[in-house]
Amino acid sequence: MSAHGGPSGAQRRAKLEGSPVSAHDIERVLREALQPTELVVNDDSHLHAGHAGAREGRHFSLRITSVRFAGLSRVARHRLVYDALHRLIPQGIHALAIQARSPDEPGELGPAG
Repeated sequence: MSAHGGPSGAQRRAKLEGSPVSAHDIERVLREALQPTELVVNDDSHLHAGHAGAREGRHFSLRITSVRFAGLSRVARHRLVYDALHRLIPQGIHALAIQARSPDEPGELGPAG
C-alpha cells in the first residue's frame, strides 16, 4: 500500500502485468483525458497473429473526435493520444493506428483500422 492508502506503483504494475491491455482500457483512459464526442477502439491483434511484434504486445486502431484537436496538426493530435496512453503503452500496446479529428472538420472518419 502507498502512504495514501491506495495500491503502490509496484502493486498497480504487478496487477496490470497479469492482464493484457484491452480496448476497454484504452477507451476509458482516452474518454477521461480527451473528452471525445466520438471514440471507437478496436483490438486488431488477431490480424497480426504470427507477426514478430505480436509477441511484444497488442495491436489497436482507434477513431476519435475531440474539441481538444481543434487547430492542431496531425502529429500534435497523435501526441495528445500517446501522452494520454503513456501508462498503458509499456503494458502491452505494440501498435496503435490513430484517426483523429476535431468536431468542426467536415466529413466523417472512416472505420477504425
